[in-house]
Amino acid sequence: MNTPPMSHPCCVWDIRAQLGEGPVWSVREQALYFVDIVGQAIHRLDPASGAQASWQAPARPGFVVPASDGTLVCGLKDGLYRLDPRTGAFDRMLAVEPEHPGNRINDGCVDSRGRLWFGTMDDGEGTPSGALYSVTRQAHGLDLLRHDEGYVVTNGPGISPDGTRLYHNHSPAGLIYVFDLAADGSLSNRRVFARVEDGYPDGVVVDSAGTLWVGVWNGGRIERFRPDGTRLAPIAMPARNVTKVAFGGADLRTLYVTTARKNTPDDMLARYPQAGSLFSLRVDVPGQEPHAFPAA
Repeated sequence: MNTPPMSHPCCVWDIRAQLGEGPVWSVREQALYFVDIVGQAIHRLDPASGAQASWQAPARPGFVVPASDGTLVCGLKDGLYRLDPRTGAFDRMLAVEPEHPGNRINDGCVDSRGRLWFGTMDDGEGTPSGALYSVTRQAHGLDLLRHDEGYVVTNGPGISPDGTRLYHNHSPAGLIYVFDLAADGSLSNRRVFARVEDGYPDGVVVDSAGTLWVGVWNGGRIERFRPDGTRLAPIAMPARNVTKVAFGGADLRTLYVTTARKNTPDDMLARYPQAGSLFSLRVDVPGQEPHAFPAA
């Protein structure tokens, strides 16, 4: 049987977020979550029913990931929070970088061993005060480990299907790094995996074949790279600022794409009036099954 070709992007939520980011698929709910960092909100879309829900966060959210008990773990400006979607209540789980009040948490993901990976960045996007962290659930609580530093704006991370590689971006430099990831969660051998021109590499996700999908800020497209670094044909999107993708649906072959209106000139908004909205398209290779962060 021939695999159907990739479809064209269509708008599935005309939300026009200032800074839509961090889409993530909840296997438990068969629903998509994403954030609007500037709008300080967390959004949920049920594709089957079309139902939409939103929660206002107490601080800027950089990412949201499902937890194993049906709650959500949110990276807000100053730390990790638990959100109970049933009540809308936020409870702080862990403070992050209280010594850097000008920083905020940005992008994040959970690996197959239940570790949460995320980066921090200078909210003014001028100082290399950001770092790459992991958080592991232990019997005594949460262990926070700092792995790398010197980032102005971090994006990613993304994990290879075999769990041996971690990709992470230094966005203003146009660089995608790759690390060797050991079973114990340690990182080594950071090197440049790819460079992005005509825009800046934003969020990254790795599909089940090991292909890296990268949203391009100020580039109007998604870039794709094979595990050996070979660049595949980009996918044009109806927004100048493309932030991140997530694989969803029962077969993990629906690609959801967040975008942003922030810093988009008026003439570009006239060309792409739905910039900042959530888009989707069908792809031929499925994503990896998303993992939940252990609740206890």
